[in-house]
Amino acid sequence: MPDWYLHDPARNLRQGPLDDDSARGAASRNPSLLAWREGMSDWLPVRSIAELAGTTPGHGAVVPPPLPHTAPAGGADDIEFQIHGQEMQFVEVELDPGESAVAEAGALMFKDASVRMDTLFGDGSHSGQSGGFMDKLLSAGKRVITGESLFTTMFTHTGSGKGRVAFAAPYPGTVLAMKLSEHGGRVICQKDSFLAGARGVQIGVHFQRRILTGLFGGEGFIMQKLEGTGWVFVHAGGCVVERDLAPGERLDVDTGCVVGFHASVDMDVRAVGGVKSMFFGGEGVFLATLTGPGKVWLQSLPFSRLAGRMLAAAPQGGGQNRGEGSALGGFGRLLGGDNRF
Repeated sequence: MPDWYLHDPARNLRQGPLDDDSARGAASRNPSLLAWREGMSDWLPVRSIAELAGTTPGHGAVVPPPLPHTAPAGGADDIEFQIHGQEMQFVEVELDPGESAVAEAGALMFKDASVRMDTLFGDGSHSGQSGGFMDKLLSAGKRVITGESLFTTMFTHTGSGKGRVAFAAPYPGTVLAMKLSEHGGRVICQKDSFLAGARGVQIGVHFQRRILTGLFGGEGFIMQKLEGTGWVFVHAGGCVVERDLAPGERLDVDTGCVVGFHASVDMDVRAVGGVKSMFFGGEGVFLATLTGPGKVWLQSLPFSRLAGRMLAAAPQGGGQNRGEGSALGGFGRLLGGDNRF
């Protein structure tokens, strides 16, 4: 007789292969299970099946169709992952049948053949039947405001077993994994920091209400707001340090080094000090201030700082430095302070 496979939608667990007696016993203990066997086109509720017995002899091991996807409470898939690398990191996500991950356009590194790739309008949080056109339009508009692409890409595992898909960071730094349910369901991040996440995570807009903070805080008036319960992967430049601020505790940070913080943390700016520090201290006129309670994440190398150093070191005028191999070229670099021959 063909073997039975049972699926528990509440816990997203599969049992099988099972013989007739074992399948009947499991169905009697939990009538909400779904069942499938060879010869059936799809999973059916056990209470809708007249009897759990096959009439066609089995022909060896068979592979059931993909499980019907049931997102856990909160609406986000419970994915597994591993972060690889040191300076240039990438995150490898492991998907069960029916699970999905959402990533920024262009972030894909590789995927298994059983992982289907679909381009979505918005962040993918309204890709189901409950998402209307206006919801998707609003989601896409928020992404454009926060500096992201109008579209995202959803990767869904359509086969059996485990499916893997990997997403790479766009520049040297650290990929930071956050389970939003462990951070109050909401994290405020810098623009362009979202790399990937589980299906169901929402990418919104956080507005800086203070004028000085928006102008001089290093993050602008608009930041990303990541909401939900699942895993998200945020990319930051250089190394990342996490600080847990007590109520009323203040941390002064160089503008641009803020990666993200809890919604309970207050962000503001303050002057660096006297006139001499403002003009000759090399840290600008303002520092960003973060006041607890809550967690904050800081990066050691903001992309703006990296881009500024690269621009300063690049040959001026947009052309190649043709004097590098001559004595005159070396003498010129010596006068200019670049004595690395």
